[in-house]
Amino acid sequence: MHTLYDSDDYIVNHLQATAEPAATQAVEDSDGNLPTLLRHGFEIVDKRAGKGIYLDGSWAELFQQRLAEWQRTTPSQEEVEDTLAQYAELAQTPVCMH
Repeated sequence: MHTLYDSDDYIVNHLQATAEPAATQAVEDSDGNLPTLLRHGFEIVDKRAGKGIYLDGSWAELFQQRLAEWQRTTPSQEEVEDTLAQYAELAQTPVCMH
């Protein structure tokens, strides 16, 4: 897990699937293909609301494109937080400590 952004209001973590080769071995399907199980994703936490959302699949790909754009354009903190607020509106999972 890598923290990509951390402010008073939001935190963004990039979670990358890592596993030992033996742990990823799976039974081949009838065509001899192994299933693709390891995926990366992004966790966005709204610190004010105490809720988070996990983006994977196509949502993670879209967010990755946004990150690439930010690397090219260097947005202001306000622009970043406005974008994160849009994702945070979808957050339903309460954040709790274990």
